[in-house]
Amino acid sequence: MIKLHDLQFIPFITENEIVAAIDKMSDRLNKDLSDKNPLFIGVLNGAFMFVSEVLKRFQFDCEISFVKLASYKGTKTTNEIQELIGLEDNISGRTVVVLEDIVDTGNTIALLDKMLKDKDCKEVKVATLFFKPEAYTKQIKIDYYGIEIPNKFIVGYGLDYDGLGRNLTDVYQLKSSNMTNLVLFGPPGAGKGTQAEVLKQKYDLIHISTGDVFRYNIKNATKLGTLAKSYIDKGQLVPDEVTINMLNAEVDKNPNANGFIFDGFPRTEAQADSLSELLVSKGSEVSAMVALEVDDEVLVQRLLERGKTSGRPDDADETVIRNRIKVYYDETAILKNYYQKQNKYFGVDGVGAINEITERLSQVIDKL
Repeated sequence: MIKLHDLQFIPFITENEIVAAIDKMSDRLNKDLSDKNPLFIGVLNGAFMFVSEVLKRFQFDCEISFVKLASYKGTKTTNEIQELIGLEDNISGRTVVVLEDIVDTGNTIALLDKMLKDKDCKEVKVATLFFKPEAYTKQIKIDYYGIEIPNKFIVGYGLDYDGLGRNLTDVYQLKSSNMTNLVLFGPPGAGKGTQAEVLKQKYDLIHISTGDVFRYNIKNATKLGTLAKSYIDKGQLVPDEVTINMLNAEVDKNPNANGFIFDGFPRTEAQADSLSELLVSKGSEVSAMVALEVDDEVLVQRLLERGKTSGRPDDADETVIRNRIKVYYDETAILKNYYQKQNKYFGVDGVGAINEITERLSQVIDKL
């Protein structure tokens, strides 16, 4: 996450994805305009990076000019275009390609289309790096676009927020919520379930246990539950895509949530990436991985003591208990490194009274 002025932005589109989109668009431009000696018109300020990359890829004769127009103030379009630098080139009979960084309402495109047609150009084509079909209100055809995006405010790759962010090579999306999303971990016997319930109440969060979500979907024979059961019945692992779709459905059930506690997911880096993508699509992100840390010998004694009343056979066999603990550390070591690289891993002492452990967890969460 980055902060520009007073707002926070989360990762949205990588530079590699942008380059791939420009490559694909440029192939079409080369194919369509090879014999037209087009005049490319870059719209400043936002399109400077995009214009540069398109021109480097165009393999035939062409010319370049620029116009500077403004319609944004802060994060909202003003719906009023002011021409700051006009077009002076003679474009009569020319093929003109407008290169825009982003097309949303289409107000800028409509003005340019009128300007260019008044100057008697032969044809006007529009190429934009980013296109927001939900926001577009004009009838003018967008001939080429690199990446279709939802109607969210973005910065980077030429786009700015009040002057900042244009130099970023990745694109970031405005963080639209202040949700606190926790990935909660703890070895068997650490009291993770107890603390999840306490934190859920204290911070008004939604607790999503992967095991509970699977059981609900399978029991109620939902489409995803039936699909998951088909893999389980064959002794196969349920694909990550099915699991993330279940979690997506749970998140969508709570659009006004203050945040979520994810319990039992992710287990791998691939799953962590999927969870990140899911939350980014909601305008949010994983706030932290919080792990209860308890000495192995304490865990063994806790589980053996619990086994006297729980009736669970895996709580009564010390060898089984130690193996469960080992499996936990083998699984979480990768994720610990994953979130440490993002400065999002927080280990919390899990020994003590329930309220003492809750207080330690709260000290971490309150700082997020």
